[in-house]
Parts: sequence; C-alpha cells; structure tokens
Amino acid sequence: VLKYPHLVLGAVGIFVYVGAEVAIGSFLVNFFSLPEIAGIGEAEASKLIAFYWGGAMVGRFVGAYVMQYVAAGKVLAFNAFMAVVLIILAVTTTGHFAMWAILLVGLCNSIMFPTIFSLAVTGLGKHAAQGSGVLCLAIVGGALLPLLQGVLADNIGVQLAFLLPAICYIYIAFYGLSGHKVKTDI
Repeated sequence: VLKYPHLVLGAVGIFVYVGAEVAIGSFLVNFFSLPEIAGIGEAEASKLIAFYWGGAMVGRFVGAYVMQYVAAGKVLAFNAFMAVVLIILAVTTTGHFAMWAILLVGLCNSIMFPTIFSLAVTGLGKHAAQGSGVLCLAIVGGALLPLLQGVLADNIGVQLAFLLPAICYIYIAFYGLSGHKVKTDI
C-alpha cells in the first residue's frame, strides 16, 4: 500500500495536521497569558479556547458548502495558506490582534483532516482499508509535535514556537496543491 505516493504524502499530511492542531490548542493558554498578548489568567484564557475549537466546527459547515463548487485540494491549500498567514500575524504582532489571529486558525483547520484523508485514499481500490490504517497511524503526530513545540517554547519562547505549526501548514498546502494527485503509472 506504500507504493501509492499520494497515500504516503497524505499520511505525512495527517501527521503534521494533527500535530499542528493539537500543538496550537495545547499552547493557547500559555500564549494568552503572555503580557504582550493578552496577559490574562488561565480561567479567562480557557474560555477563549472555545473560539479555536468552535471555529473548526463552523468551518466544517462552510467548507462542506464551498467544496461543492471548488476542488477539495484547492480548498485544503487555501485553508493551509491562511493558517500560515494567521500564525505569522500571531508571531509578529502583539495584543488582541495576535490573540485573535491564532484563534482564527481553528477556522482554517476545519476541513483539513477529512479532506487530507479522502484525498489520500482516492484510487486505492482494494487497498483502501489498509491505506486508512496507515492514515490512522499518522495521528501520532498529535502526540509528538506538541512535545517539540514545548521544547521550542522553552528555548525560543512561546510566541515564536508557533512557527512549528506554520511549517506544518506549509506542507499541507503543498499536499493540497500537488501532493494529493494520484499517479496513474503505479
């Protein structure tokens, strides 16, 4: 099943997507507590996290509608690109602007997992079940990348550590633009 490049690249996409989503969600309270961002306590910050996860929910409905008219790969690439832009804004600015920029990444995340998954299993035929298993294994990115972001936060600061998810979203944009395309000469 690993002979399908779009599946292997999709597994990497799931790995970095789940890693980025969990890493961002895991560090939001720390980010919001920074004096230069919002300087708020854990209780208040935890209430704001609902906007991150709520954005993902709202975006799923919007994304389902949009994908009736726009190819899934293009929507995936657009959302990933917007996530990169929002993270760069969150890393290079301060105050509530930076806070809301990182929260809006949740909206961008909305369609990524199901879109990567469906693009990765396209054309697998009788190997679809095995391919799905490979993709499910890739979810381990949600355990590994937050640890790496923690190491980065300890060494370069919480705000700059968000560049790790930005790198993940750059890969996802690549997958949406070209990495998902099924090779017919296998």
